Amino acid sequence: MARVCAVTGKKVLFGNMVSHSNRKTRTRFEANVQVCSFPSELLGRAITLRLTPNGIRTVEKRGGIDAYLLKAKKSELDAKLLVQKRRVVAAKARKDKKAA
Repeated sequence: MARVCAVTGKKVLFGNMVSHSNRKTRTRFEANVQVCSFPSELLGRAITLRLTPNGIRTVEKRGGIDAYLLKAKKSELDAKLLVQKRRVVAAKARKDKKAA
């Protein structure tokens, strides 16, 4: 599994560790990817994602996973989140139809 944030798109960077003597050693700078679950009220279950802390804050700021997916444009979402967005939109349509 790639170390990529599903929301922000942050991923592994490459660079050099430079010593005091100016010797360069190649290294990887890993993204701080966490596996976290967000409860979805519309789906009635939790959605598990791999996000960086910045991505987690973004989802929480927008009001949870349901609100984030409903507000987000398709161009900003990756493939896994597009599938979840379709499910949430369908569940919201069913809920609105049932309420009317």
